[in-house]
This record gives sequence, C-alpha cells and structure tokens, in this order.
Amino acid sequence: MADHKRILVIKHSALGDFVMALGPFRAIRTHHPDAHITLLTTAPYADLGHGCGWFDAVEVDPKPHILQWRSWLRLRRFIIGSGFDRVYDLQHSNRTHMYFRFFRQPKPEWSGIAPGCSHPHRNPNRNVLHTLERQAEQLAAAGIAQTPAPDLDWLTGNTTTFGIAGRFALLVPGGAPHRPDKRWPPAHYGAVARALADAGIVPFVIGTQAEAAEIRAVAESEPRAVDLMGQTSFGQIAELARHASVAIGNDTGPMHIIAAAGCASVSLFSHASVPAQTQPRGPAVVVIQRESLADLDPAAVLEAAQAIAKKT
Repeated sequence: MADHKRILVIKHSALGDFVMALGPFRAIRTHHPDAHITLLTTAPYADLGHGCGWFDAVEVDPKPHILQWRSWLRLRRFIIGSGFDRVYDLQHSNRTHMYFRFFRQPKPEWSGIAPGCSHPHRNPNRNVLHTLERQAEQLAAAGIAQTPAPDLDWLTGNTTTFGIAGRFALLVPGGAPHRPDKRWPPAHYGAVARALADAGIVPFVIGTQAEAAEIRAVAESEPRAVDLMGQTSFGQIAELARHASVAIGNDTGPMHIIAAAGCASVSLFSHASVPAQTQPRGPAVVVIQRESLADLDPAAVLEAAQAIAKKT
C-alpha cells in the first residue's frame, strides 16, 4: 500500500447521500490511519464532518457559480496547493470532474469516475446499484476491501426539551420543495397520526420551515401530535430515532438518519424515486412504493409500521 500522507475526500450533499457516505468515510480512515485526511463538503454538513471524528480537517466548498471567479481561484488554490496525494471523489459530478482537471501532470491518485483518473470505478452498471454498494465497489477498486454500513453511534443531541413521556413515533411528511411528487398527502399523514395517538403512541412531526405547510396540516388534523418543525438538529433526530417506536416518512434526508440510527422505519416512495438505488438502509426498514403516493392507503402504511415495529 502506498504511503499516502495527505488525502482529500469530496462529498457535497444532499443529507441522505451524506449519511450513506459515512461508511466510506470510516473505511477511508481505517485504510489510512496515519494520513492527514480533509473532507471537502458544503456548509450544511460541515458539523457532521467534524463530529464523526474521521477527518483531520473539514473545508467548506462554496460551489461558486461560473462568474464568481475569485471564489473559483481560491478553491483551485486550496485543491492543488494542499499537497494531496490521493483524492476520493464520492460526489461524481461535473463540478468534481473539473476539480480533477485543476491538477497538472503528474496528477494525484484519484478514486472516482473522472475521465483519466488513476483508480476508476469501471462497472458499467454502477448507476443502477444502491448507493452503498456503488461506493463499496469504488473503494474496492482503490484498494479498500471492506466498507462498513453507516455508523451513527457518535451522532446525538439533547431531546429533554421535547417533553417525551411514554411511547412516540416520528412522522416525516416533507421533502424537497421542488419534488412534490415524492410527498405522501398530509391528510394521509393526519390519518396515521390519529391512529397512532389512539393507540397511545404520540406522533412527533419533524421537518424544516420549508415543509411548514405539510407539518402544520398534520398537526392541525391531529391535535395530539407534537409539532417539532425547525426544532430538531441532525443529532436530535438521531437521538429521537433511537427511542421511537416507529418512523414513517417520505423519500427525504432525515429518514436516512432515522433508519441508520436503528429505528423501525417505513419509507414511502413514488414513481419519482428508485428504492433499489436510494432507499434508507438500517436494521429494520420497509419500503412501500406506489406510482402516485396519493393512492397509498393509510391503512396499508399502519399495517407495515406495526409489522416492522414488532421486529425490533
């Protein structure tokens, strides 16, 4: 094995993708125990990069627009001036391919799919693999034989302010604002919240301000639900997940944290996503998919939630 001194790992976003990269992060650190490893990521995930403990440094990539030439120059100066002798590109975008082109010959070792890189992932079917298998294959091509599942044992947060007493469930009715077809209707979440509350399980509804309409609709349809909109950090989501009876949510980032933290999870998919490639992974996850999520009956979701919760 080459004696790599300085390593760059590139992973930008989104949340679910970042969570699924935690296994590769750990594998890279294990394979290079004495190297100085830097993570290049975007601002929302810098704290996660620091918190996991597998990096010596975390740099924020501003992802400059084409006309922001000063930012481009600073970014280029950092990438080519930091003395990296190996790069793991876990983002695989046109932008990171440009970063590869920043380097003059001889270029550092590069793991990814950038044309001309030293350690390419050559599988022609790579895009139909689940993200975890695709990343494991990429690292194997770079000499890292074992890639573990995402480990969130280090991720925690204080949940005492949420007034938890007794059993509760997590509902995640939001998702990317520009992908409404990936969201189960709030009225259906409301029906699930009502059934959970009738069974003595308090529904906690989580999400961001961008998902306010969906979250408020659920909370208003079932007054016993607890609205945690905008109140949960990544660490608090993980901690809630460790103690929740079950979680039900759309194809959205927090469900990856919840599933990886070990919570019994029901993940809802429409035609807009391919579960075989992107579904959350964890010890107790079930996926339900419909062409249109509007056609998914709350009774079917409740039945799946009850079944998966019994297995944990």
